[in-house]
Amino acid sequence: MLKKTHLSSGTGYIILGVWVLFTVALIGWVFFASLSTSSEIFSDHLFTFQSGFHFENYLKAWKTQRVSVFFMNSLFYTLVSCTAIVLIAAPAAYALSRFRFPGSNLIQNMFAAALGIPVIMIIMPLFGLVSMLHLTNNRWMLLFLYTAMNVPFGVFYLLAFFRNLSFTYEEAAAIDGCPPIKTFWLIMFPLVQPGIITLSIFNFITIWNEYFMSLIFANRSTVRPVAVGLYNMIQSMRYTGDWGGMFASVVIVFLPTFILYILLSEKIIAGVTAGAIKG
Repeated sequence: MLKKTHLSSGTGYIILGVWVLFTVALIGWVFFASLSTSSEIFSDHLFTFQSGFHFENYLKAWKTQRVSVFFMNSLFYTLVSCTAIVLIAAPAAYALSRFRFPGSNLIQNMFAAALGIPVIMIIMPLFGLVSMLHLTNNRWMLLFLYTAMNVPFGVFYLLAFFRNLSFTYEEAAAIDGCPPIKTFWLIMFPLVQPGIITLSIFNFITIWNEYFMSLIFANRSTVRPVAVGLYNMIQSMRYTGDWGGMFASVVIVFLPTFILYILLSEKIIAGVTAGAIKG
């Protein structure tokens, strides 16, 4: 039995090691390609850098290919949406987990059901409504959609954290004369910080990489996020042939989520496990 356990563990480590090597090689190739010329990318001299490191690819991508516009759009959408999701989902999850009122179970079930509705099922009627209101290519409408689509997951995710908190915190606050709203913001909200951080990271990655909704509701280049903007740049590379600039654009778009994973990986794991532990 012990040998079988060691064998299965060894097989798992081998598969994981191969996957890690493949991922590192792929990311490394893209990074090296972003510092090369188009001729070097399609030759055998990609890793030799015979013509030097072409950091101008990044500058050219940032300015000429309008990566700066797409990057700042996505940064705006992501930061504002993540903040709005937390400010809406946290009080809702707290109220549903701590108070019992008529319809509370129905509301929880509705949030759970919303998680199972694919975006593609509602995108056409939603587009018809937005077009009728003449709100396409509107930043605030896109922010509203990003927030509304991710609030159900936020509420459902934070419910577990609030349910695991002891009622003694609120009882002690009530004895000291602290009103319920103040109790939530000053005591209960900081206690679910691991869940808030993990939820914000998940939402950041989801909204930063979102493509389908932004493709439909953001047709103008001035309001496009990075996912749609990068796709258009890749299409234009067929005619310009600036492959070094294209890979530099990919690295610029990829860096925020990569850095987020590197710096906050421990907090992601802590947030995921904390919601499953009874306190």
